[in-house]
Amino acid sequence: MAARDDAEDRLRKIEAINDAALAHMTTEALYEELLVRARELLATDTASLLLLDSSARQLLATASVGIEEEVRQGVRVPVGRGFAGRIANSRRPLVIHQVDDSTVVNPLLWEHGLRSLAGAPLIVEGNLMGVLHVGTLVPRVFTDDDLSLLQMVADRLALTAHTRLWMVERAAAAALQHSLLPAELAPMPGLTFAARYIPGAASGVGGDWYDVFGLPGDRVGIVMGDVVGHGLAAAVVMGRLRSALRAYALIIDDPHEVLSKLHRKATHFEGGAMATVCYAVVSPDREQVTFALAGHPPPVLAEPDGRICVIQGPTGSPIGFPRHSSGATNTTVPLRPGAVLCFYTDGLVEQRDSTIDVGMARLTDAIVPADPNTVCARIMARLIGTRPAQDDIALLVLRRNTAES
Repeated sequence: MAARDDAEDRLRKIEAINDAALAHMTTEALYEELLVRARELLATDTASLLLLDSSARQLLATASVGIEEEVRQGVRVPVGRGFAGRIANSRRPLVIHQVDDSTVVNPLLWEHGLRSLAGAPLIVEGNLMGVLHVGTLVPRVFTDDDLSLLQMVADRLALTAHTRLWMVERAAAAALQHSLLPAELAPMPGLTFAARYIPGAASGVGGDWYDVFGLPGDRVGIVMGDVVGHGLAAAVVMGRLRSALRAYALIIDDPHEVLSKLHRKATHFEGGAMATVCYAVVSPDREQVTFALAGHPPPVLAEPDGRICVIQGPTGSPIGFPRHSSGATNTTVPLRPGAVLCFYTDGLVEQRDSTIDVGMARLTDAIVPADPNTVCARIMARLIGTRPAQDDIALLVLRRNTAES
């Protein structure tokens, strides 16, 4: 009878771990509540959650009950070292009954008098999220049932951490990208601009960006770039490349040389990041545009008489590409009064149900020598229409003003 009551009590506690009401808590409160329930469920004195910092290959103390100093002191445990590090490395539960500097990296655990520890990995879709461990102040034999319960709680925490981190990263990436894209494209002497940015339906945010800025000598710099990847990581790389390119543009007049410097910076500091970039400079008299391409689609020019031309110029390798080839230098084209120049990322012309040639044909058919906002609207209507964007899309249209405009 006692065994049955104990089994029913544990079942109720297991169901409590999946309480739908937990979804309305803040991330910090949710972690703490789950750890409180884990400690009660397993009858332990402490429960701690360490989440993986994949870039540093370390576990960061994120939440703790019974030994809160772990979080307050920013405890980090290298993957592969100590108790939690071994669990992360093997991705298997582990129990130890000797808690000291020979088995544990974090001295707080033995300083608090813990005698036994049991831990389990947090894994979602094959990806390690972190480690959950519980401890007791007296020696404790953790049974197979105990470890099964511990793993169940770890699985619940893993799903929670995965979902919450995804939400936080997506919000952070959107905020970062919004802060880096121009708030408005104010007219510059002789030029008018318009732009569109649409995140891919699946990613929500990515590494596409456009930029327009004044340069010394009344020149105007224009950038269209596309970082490989999506989410916060791509947005962070985008921000770094954007800032670096702006800095190089202030001291280097030649667009090709600017992109060469940007490539060198990316390969040295960004560790595997890659991006395609088009960088163009409009001359002080607005009569010509000089641009260089690093793996990026070429701009499209609409002449005042209605002729449309995809400007074919030398294209170097993408920024950060391991076997980088800079190609030839720059391409210069005249910019006549009333002409329109269109810059874009490949998400605009690459669709899963058609070839890039079809996309480019639709793009050239949509461009007219008109007001940039009108041109942007025509392009988006013709190429996107009512369909959700399959990839991130950035579009920037420039028009050289006429004497009347």
